[in-house]
Amino acid sequence: MTNNNLVELRSFFAGKKYYVRTYGCQLNENDSEKISGILDEQGMTNTDNINAASVIVFNTCTIRENANDKIFGNLGIVKGIKRKSPDVIVILCGCMMKEEHNVTKVKSKYKFVDLIFGPSDIYKLPALLFNRMNEGGLICGIGDEDLIIEDLPVTHKKKFRALSTIIYGCNNFCSYCIVPYVRGRERSRAPEDVLKELKMLGDQGFKEVMLLGQNVNSYGKDFDSYDFADLLSDASKIDAISRIRFMTSHPKDTDRKLLDVMANGGNIMPHLHLPMQSGSDRVLALMNRKYSAGQYLDIVEYARKVIPDISITTDIIVGFPGEKEEDFSETLSLMERIRFDNAFTFMFSPRKGTPAADMDDQIPDDVMRERFSRLVKLQNKCTLESGMKTLNTVQTVLVEGLSQNSDKVYAGRTPHNRLVNFTCDKAIEEGDIVDVDITSVKTFSLNGRFLSFNSGNGG
Repeated sequence: MTNNNLVELRSFFAGKKYYVRTYGCQLNENDSEKISGILDEQGMTNTDNINAASVIVFNTCTIRENANDKIFGNLGIVKGIKRKSPDVIVILCGCMMKEEHNVTKVKSKYKFVDLIFGPSDIYKLPALLFNRMNEGGLICGIGDEDLIIEDLPVTHKKKFRALSTIIYGCNNFCSYCIVPYVRGRERSRAPEDVLKELKMLGDQGFKEVMLLGQNVNSYGKDFDSYDFADLLSDASKIDAISRIRFMTSHPKDTDRKLLDVMANGGNIMPHLHLPMQSGSDRVLALMNRKYSAGQYLDIVEYARKVIPDISITTDIIVGFPGEKEEDFSETLSLMERIRFDNAFTFMFSPRKGTPAADMDDQIPDDVMRERFSRLVKLQNKCTLESGMKTLNTVQTVLVEGLSQNSDKVYAGRTPHNRLVNFTCDKAIEEGDIVDVDITSVKTFSLNGRFLSFNSGNGG
């Protein structure tokens, strides 16, 4: 775009409001922050009221079929808004727009949509908006290129935590997952670009940074001699950042070097999210996960050896095609042995375009639900036991704001990523680090009372 085009664009949008709704994971959240940054740069302001917006953005997720259905359902609301205000610009972006059948559906049934683009096309947004100003019909910005564009403007949604995507795409092709098809091949950002961003975030006052990737452990595989452990080690030396987290890790790429760095890094939080998915080697092979239950257990045992108080959380899929009762029993047995601090549990949902969707021996819903019930019961027991270890201890909490359930109770997280709701009669703000006395424990949260402000690094 020429400078004259940019001036015209900013003149047109200055003073108008935009609305962004984000579906899916933290990677999508980070993408939405970049979209917000670009719109802010045009002189627009964010609004939480969709009816007040001149630009409406749905940043989509396509990890499960019901996610698509929900998004298309919510577009019905936008259709009514567009009917009343034809000048409103409606944007659909994100992973859904990288699937051809979804694009075809938008073109045929949702003709009120003005712009569509994929996750790697965000940098095109100013040019797409300019084209929409001067042309009618649907403007499509979907490309096949797997570029890394640095220095896009970013408007961080939260004051206490900044998100930083360090690697894009995925090369793993788990048989149930659509992500490699919609986010492309793995591309690592240059270390100097990541570290420059992290230093800037620390200087801006962000206490916590979350390093993101579909598989953060793959970071650096496209370099000669610099990997994720090296990046994490260098990041830990940025004193202005009190807490560093990362997700998501893939077991096949989680090595002892990384765990040793975690053990030695004072501001690297003692929390590892490590998706297990199944405890059966046979099912793991069907999933194309490329590790065994034994190898997974070895990682956990070494992690607990070098970081004795580490919190380990996981993802588990119940009812994968071909899963027999003995396979499910192996999952429960491994869970009993590991005793995860928490788990995100899912019933298998066939995803169009993935090998698992066409596998034989799909598990009946009633069988899947019965297994899921048993798994959740076991995990809830383990999660509660994990929380009970904190009772009557003092936990360092990064304040995230007021609790969702009370305007007199604050919420925040411990270094181990446990949610804490606590009372406080002092003036505290999002991003403060405080010491909290844990007075009671629930399955998924801790309750406590404020003791004092923490002058350390919050780890």
